[in-house]
Amino acid sequence: MRFLWSELLLLLLILPVLAGIYVYILRQRKRVTLRYASLMLVREAVTPVHWLRRHLPAILLGLGITCALLGAARPSVVLTLPNEHQTVVLAIDVSRSMRATDIEPSRIVAAQNAVKAFVKELPPSVRVGIVTFAGNATIVQTPTQNREDLLAAIDRFQLQRQTAIGSGLLAALAVLMPEADFAQEGNEFDGHASLAPLGARKTDAAAAAEFKPVAPGSFTSGVIVLMSDGRRTMGPDPLKVAKLAAERGVRVHTVGFGTKDGGPVDFDGMSVFMRFDEQALQAIAGVTEGQYAHAGSAGDLHKVYKNLTAKLVLERSETEVTAFFAAAAALFALMATMLSALWFHRMS
Repeated sequence: MRFLWSELLLLLLILPVLAGIYVYILRQRKRVTLRYASLMLVREAVTPVHWLRRHLPAILLGLGITCALLGAARPSVVLTLPNEHQTVVLAIDVSRSMRATDIEPSRIVAAQNAVKAFVKELPPSVRVGIVTFAGNATIVQTPTQNREDLLAAIDRFQLQRQTAIGSGLLAALAVLMPEADFAQEGNEFDGHASLAPLGARKTDAAAAAEFKPVAPGSFTSGVIVLMSDGRRTMGPDPLKVAKLAAERGVRVHTVGFGTKDGGPVDFDGMSVFMRFDEQALQAIAGVTEGQYAHAGSAGDLHKVYKNLTAKLVLERSETEVTAFFAAAAALFALMATMLSALWFHRMS
């Protein structure tokens, strides 16, 4: 537990003072003695029940004051709570290297099966969008909660030439933030291309002047999951696009798919050895405060997406619990007042 206003914890020094005052009052009362006609009355006065009735209201009131003082210091704890992510955009590599059979029956089939399972296991409230990329990026499904549409979109994946990881990430950003214009001017994207609200007529300089970067990972309305089995062969630099995502607070979780040693792929009768760029995927995740995972088999890929499901549904976050302490303080004070009034009435 952490206290946001820890200096207010000094107020707890009031508690021993109050306890001392309470003991002092009790001792003052003992000086006023009564003569009893029978020792039986004395024994009844010192029974555990009598002690409880005498001191429990004060104890409860002390607990209430303690909770109130702790609440004033604004306590916070790290809790595992439902994640606030409402949109997940999947960016899937569909370059022809996905035909490789080092993962049975093939990389593309294994990927489709894993992505389908991932979509099915997400909570119904989560919207999912799908982007595929090879030589260029294509939005195959805008964010939706309709799982049937998503599964149908996954079945429509078409393999193409080249690998433009940066284009896929840029398209995913555009899907996640439709209110912004992530227009890519040519293949040499410098990370500061036009970013103005749709419909606005502003220059790139004006848009850049208005934009204020935020902390990486601070965007809580959505996340991108990017999977690739190859290396960038064209398109914008994915690290520059990743920095653009980081400046908007968007996390990008990356998945490297395929055996680390790579595998042969048949291209028009020619066998080409393919490996994925693990360092680039790790860098993309690192820049955006996301996570990187490697999947070297179909089973590994299922596990990766299953772990991502758990992370997207539940997330550890620091939560202020001042209200809990305030409620506890009020409850203890109420109980002390009720018991004091009730027992005083019975003993009067």
